[in-house]
Amino acid sequence: MAEMGALKTENPLPSPAFTNNHHEHTLKDEAWKHRAPYHIQSPEEFGPVKWRAKCQCGRISYTVRREKPLNAKFCHCRGCQVMHGAPFQWAAIFHKEDVNFAKGCSGLSFYSSSQKSQTYQMPTKVSCSFCHSLIMDEGRNVCLLFPQLIEFEGSQDEQRKQRDAFKPTCHIFYEQRMMDIPDGTPKWSGMDQSSQLLNDQGVPIDEQ
Repeated sequence: MAEMGALKTENPLPSPAFTNNHHEHTLKDEAWKHRAPYHIQSPEEFGPVKWRAKCQCGRISYTVRREKPLNAKFCHCRGCQVMHGAPFQWAAIFHKEDVNFAKGCSGLSFYSSSQKSQTYQMPTKVSCSFCHSLIMDEGRNVCLLFPQLIEFEGSQDEQRKQRDAFKPTCHIFYEQRMMDIPDGTPKWSGMDQSSQLLNDQGVPIDEQ
């Protein structure tokens, strides 16, 4: 996936933030615009790219320089079901420094589900301001990318092999699942390592 070029002036991006140039009077509460993953870096600064991704309309694109995520999970919590309009969320965890948005924060919208606010505050859900594709969840220390946005290359078989890099290690909040997922992957009733392990049918393993 090539990074998107400049858009035609008659179809501007609706953007909540257009600054990536430092100014001596930059407000403290806007400092996040100049930190990863929103600080625009040149290819030389960012380094070799492992993955490229973009939203549905293509106006938002980003690159990733780490081949494998720190972890990947399927989340079945009600919040993810509603936000994604899907039975569960597939998220891959990366350091923010390993992600680089081609146009910084321009063209991005933010939503705090805990505060019901569109003001930027972590943790926040990030989406494209134009097509509203969900881009990532940004936490205080890491970001959760959605592998569906990554442009895998080659044949279908080759793409499946590439997706293996993002294979989830577990299911979380499986107690709230919309359907059983009989894949043999560890399933936690809530957060991993701090809740009860369940089998594929949602029965606590220690009760079997």
